Amino acid sequence: MPSADASVLEVIELTKVFRDFWGRESVKALDGLTFDVRRGEVFGLLGPNGSGKTTTVRIVLGLLFPTRGGVSIFGKSPRSVEIKKRVGYMPEESHLYSYMNAEETLDFFGRLFRLPGAERARRTDALIDMVGLQRARKRPIGQYSKGMARRIGLAQSLINDPDFLILDEPTTGLDPIGTREIKELILSLRNMGKTILLCSHLLGDVQEVCDRICILYGGRQRALGPVSELLAASDVTQIRAPRLDEATLRRVMAVIEESSGAESRVEVSSPTRPLEEYFLDVVDEARRQKLATAGAERGTAAASFLGGGQVEAERLVEELVEAGREPQQQAPAAEPIAAIPVQQDTAFITELVDQSSKPEAERKVEQARPAVSAEPAIRRGVLDELMADARKDRKADEGKAP
Repeated sequence: MPSADASVLEVIELTKVFRDFWGRESVKALDGLTFDVRRGEVFGLLGPNGSGKTTTVRIVLGLLFPTRGGVSIFGKSPRSVEIKKRVGYMPEESHLYSYMNAEETLDFFGRLFRLPGAERARRTDALIDMVGLQRARKRPIGQYSKGMARRIGLAQSLINDPDFLILDEPTTGLDPIGTREIKELILSLRNMGKTILLCSHLLGDVQEVCDRICILYGGRQRALGPVSELLAASDVTQIRAPRLDEATLRRVMAVIEESSGAESRVEVSSPTRPLEEYFLDVVDEARRQKLATAGAERGTAAASFLGGGQVEAERLVEELVEAGREPQQQAPAAEPIAAIPVQQDTAFITELVDQSSKPEAERKVEQARPAVSAEPAIRRGVLDELMADARKDRKADEGKAP
């Protein structure tokens, strides 16, 4: 096993046993699983349904406790709050608030990470552009298609600029355009120094983006290693050449048969383009013609803030340089709010109480005087309430008089 300095995630002899109500063993989801995810790589966790992928991810996230073995992220427990700040997670199903739109959703998760308001707004705009939801940013998520919901789910997992990103079936529900964009984004994030754990049943996507893979079956590791080594067919030689005429092709076949034997099987055929590549060419041609569409648009490159400390440092230096060029202007100081002395309030209340004991005719004369414009509105309200109470008390006293 590599050291903690070289590995982001270490899984050592991980075993998880689920028990029934009486404590009897019902399912052994994981059985002595061991692997590591190294810094700056895309690691694929593969296996059929029930092989233990979901259980492994939940233990890595700190949502389940292992029966035996251990897991560490950046050399610490996955249940550490400090570690969770450095982890991003995109679940297989994006359970987001359906009444929120894209902007509100990203702002909400940014608040959970206690990001400042200006930073939340900057990251929200960058991530919405990145996943191609510019036109749908004000639409409630409950009205999104599954593919659009996957896009905003990916943006949500990146709002905290994580160092370690866990993606569970990231391309499920996406059209070929979105699938290609997600794969390109994963490679861009890797080039930025991010470490990614990818779980997927789409083996073609895994083959294109993963550096190493681990295949599970029955909770056990069945294969582990670099993709290029595991998929290499060492007993076959493949030759690609420009189109050959019949005479040249016969000479090449004769040489191959002479060197490998007459019984060797030699296949000659013209290569075909992948359907995904042809599909994307057709769509790109439609975009060049500027045809309208109501679906998600093509996303932009990875958001700049995902580059880590280096990008942030460069942006800070640029801001400081620009600030040095502009003349510094001092903002006008806010005028202090005048405080009302306690003695003034006491005198005012005493005056009101004394006034309530005056004859009614005298009070009417004083009420007829024009109000002073400088008198606060709150004091006029207090005066009206006190005068009304005084009138009620006076009427009550008159009613009691013989």
